[in-house]
Amino acid sequence: MSDLTTVELLWLEKRIENRIRFGKPVSEKIIDQHRRILSFVPGSIFAFVRWTSNDFGTILSRIDILRAITPGQRYSTVPWVSPGGESLLRLAGWPRVERVLQLIDAVESLGIDPADAAPEYWHHVHNRLSVNETPRPYTRARHQAWLRRRRMVF
Repeated sequence: MSDLTTVELLWLEKRIENRIRFGKPVSEKIIDQHRRILSFVPGSIFAFVRWTSNDFGTILSRIDILRAITPGQRYSTVPWVSPGGESLLRLAGWPRVERVLQLIDAVESLGIDPADAAPEYWHHVHNRLSVNETPRPYTRARHQAWLRRRRMVF
């Protein structure tokens, strides 16, 4: 059994789109023209976006920001993710998903890869968006503090 977390991506035009918004996969396997499998090492953070529609419009919009687990660690199950991941953020509904995508863009505009941002930030975003508050923006100072804490702990 592999220690990697795998995510199956599927794209069926105008029907289903499962994609990675950010993250650093260590491998990619192409199944066919519509499906790929990406693998992530334990501890890596990635955003998984799912969208589904039918003849009447969108029926599902969801974003999960997950940390790939280490063997023996507790995890949340997420469709298309094996075995699952530590859930840092899980939101459904287009307005909330769109807001998270905007926040990801804002982190990237700072020149910071969202996969390297403090995991606590994604928890903060989740808690604030769940009660319709505006989360504090991620800043370079906050990122530097996270990097210093990480160096001290690891």
